Amino acid sequence: MEYQIWLNGEYVARSEAKIGMMDRGFRLGDVVFDTSRTFNGRIYRLNDHIDRLYRSLKYLRIDPGMTKAEMASVTQQVVERNEPARHQGDDYMVTQIVTRGAFRSGAEEMSPTVSVWIDPIDFKTYSRLYREGAHVVIPKARAYSPMQVDPKIKHFNRLNFVLAELEVKDIDPDAFPLLLDMDGNVSESSGANFCIVSDGALITPGDDATLQGVSQATLLELAEQLEIPTSVERIQPYDVYNADEALLCTTPYCLLPVGRADNREIGDEVPGPVTQRLLAAWSEIVGLDIVDQADSMAAAPA
Repeated sequence: MEYQIWLNGEYVARSEAKIGMMDRGFRLGDVVFDTSRTFNGRIYRLNDHIDRLYRSLKYLRIDPGMTKAEMASVTQQVVERNEPARHQGDDYMVTQIVTRGAFRSGAEEMSPTVSVWIDPIDFKTYSRLYREGAHVVIPKARAYSPMQVDPKIKHFNRLNFVLAELEVKDIDPDAFPLLLDMDGNVSESSGANFCIVSDGALITPGDDATLQGVSQATLLELAEQLEIPTSVERIQPYDVYNADEALLCTTPYCLLPVGRADNREIGDEVPGPVTQRLLAAWSEIVGLDIVDQADSMAAAPA
């Protein structure tokens, strides 16, 4: 059974969903989105993701024609409709995408394009990284300046990420890009927040050039519960190379230890002790072992 997505009020097979060539989301990148994921088929922190989506919509003056409660309800319905297609032990990402709609003539008001998508999680890529550690490379491509695009908007204007990924793959095919801001401070990876651990404290960049990550918020909450000190401050490449631990956090894989940055080894062991504690606590609150699920699904036949 193929996943069904919700598009402007109708369910469509995922492989058959289409958007018009005149849609501003396609033509101008005039589009915002947000992505949550399920654990055991249940959406995690949906309200936090919906709140962030609507902050992005408000900033860009896009009216989706739906209240937050209606968007959350439709998202839940999409998950329920696709439950028969979910394999035992599997989970998936759930994404709301809202464009301003198609170009209209004269003063004709545009009608937004609203969709809710189901996407598989790439467990095969992530599973080994929980033990081996991810690699990051700092490319020449930079994060957008807040003078251009406010980083708190979750949008699809991501050409800087594309360029960063292409550059990084030339250096290390297995690495994730770690972008700097215009001042040379660490910003974020493509689709993930980045943190380091130094002297037992979890350090994360501020949001002046970084998306306010829901997974990052989860990480900081878990650190507080575990009495791990936290700090929000500028991080420079020097700090990354000399960190005791480093990690990436985002919706699909929750958190991944980082073992190398620009081909420099980070810390004495991967994952480090703080990362292990955080990952174990995260598994506990979502009701499944995150690493075991990734291993199981990565080994499952396609």
